[in-house]
Amino acid sequence: MNRVLILVNITGLIIGISYGLHGPILPVFAKNIIGATYSELGLIGLTNFIPYMFIPLFVGILLDRINNGYLLSLGAAINSASIYLLSIAQSVPEIMGFRIMTGIAHAFFWPPCEAIISNKSSEENRVKHISWFTMFFVIGFMVGPLLGTVFLEGLDITYRILFQIAAFILAAAIISSLLASRKSVKKHHERFSFSSIKEMKRFPEVIILLIFCTSSFGIILTIYPAFLNDNGMSATDILLLYFVFGISRVVSLAFAGKFARNTSQTLIAGTIAVSIGLAISIVADSIITFGIAIVLMGFGFSIFFPLTLEIILSKTSKKISGKIIGAYETVFGMGWAIGPTIGGPMTQTFGNEAPYLIFCIIGIGIAIFAIKVRKKLEPQKILN
Repeated sequence: MNRVLILVNITGLIIGISYGLHGPILPVFAKNIIGATYSELGLIGLTNFIPYMFIPLFVGILLDRINNGYLLSLGAAINSASIYLLSIAQSVPEIMGFRIMTGIAHAFFWPPCEAIISNKSSEENRVKHISWFTMFFVIGFMVGPLLGTVFLEGLDITYRILFQIAAFILAAAIISSLLASRKSVKKHHERFSFSSIKEMKRFPEVIILLIFCTSSFGIILTIYPAFLNDNGMSATDILLLYFVFGISRVVSLAFAGKFARNTSQTLIAGTIAVSIGLAISIVADSIITFGIAIVLMGFGFSIFFPLTLEIILSKTSKKISGKIIGAYETVFGMGWAIGPTIGGPMTQTFGNEAPYLIFCIIGIGIAIFAIKVRKKLEPQKILN
């Protein structure tokens, strides 16, 4: 594998470890230590993801102009600082402010990595390389919760110290990012435009599936840990469940290349898996049943990313690949923001199970829709 791709994968692994170490614990910290309500947890999730609705568009334009490794390094630095600041947060507004920083930083992490991989890959191995990168990130996200259980149970440290450790781990990604920047990518000096938004309009079916997937994913990342805690799961149980979540995602991504041979069928299966996982969550009463639910959702969430991106990139010229990646990630940001925005108040008003029931029903409808438009959910070869 190309040296730059190896460095990008290492960067993804490091950042994944940091995310897995602090991410599942943050909602529990906000609820139990700061005193946040479910509505406030939704707002925290919204502030984390709302920058991702806009910033990737501008990052996508920069990707065709500036060394992608430099952008990646900037993202790692901002991200590390934002996580460290969580350790001194004393109120919900402070957490929200620091999560805005995290959302901005994430826009300088994922799109540059995708752009580097796309530029260093042929059409034949692009899905494989993107899947490998995502898998390294998810492996890190899987290892992070295990480290968290060691720190919380074995060393008996506080949540705040855990955030500081996660920040220092993420800071190591600055080094691998700078090393990757030494091998600059080809840049296209085009004028500033929003042509990528027009390009994304060509893929309404993909956008609909992505919005459902990312909205559900946003709830699982921001509200689900507190939901688990209210259903008798301890902090260690939650971290172990997210470790299992990571295993499911890694296994799914390992077979992404084979799944790509039947893209539309796999996306339909992923939608159904997420819906079933949400349904099981409503009636789950033990770590085993929650584990089954999270395994199903892990498959669905993970397989969506490389396959939907391949559909779009395979039908788009490489000359605007950076911009289209930025627009694609903006759709992710929209979904991630919608999930917590709806899920938090819905939980507060109608009860803990409400968002999972509603999104389960929506998922069934999306699966039926995907079956009807399956021919449009297949990638194709183009001449760049």
